[in-house]
Amino acid sequence: MLNTKELISEMVSLPVDIRAMLASRLLESLNHPDPSIDAEWAKVAEQRVSKIKSGEVKTIPGDQVFRKIQNKMKK
Repeated sequence: MLNTKELISEMVSLPVDIRAMLASRLLESLNHPDPSIDAEWAKVAEQRVSKIKSGEVKTIPGDQVFRKIQNKMKK
């Protein structure tokens, strides 16, 4: 059986797509999906989209947001 260091070495030498799948499965094993939470998030997302489409909420272009963040980080 491989020790931890050997196991990690083996894993990082795998192809990118296999490592991505492995990382996803490991994260799932730490944070078990909860369908009720997913359903609540879906409701929130739908409400937000509805508010944007109705004009109740105005969006900010991404480049403007990132520029603002970069300016704050320079200070």
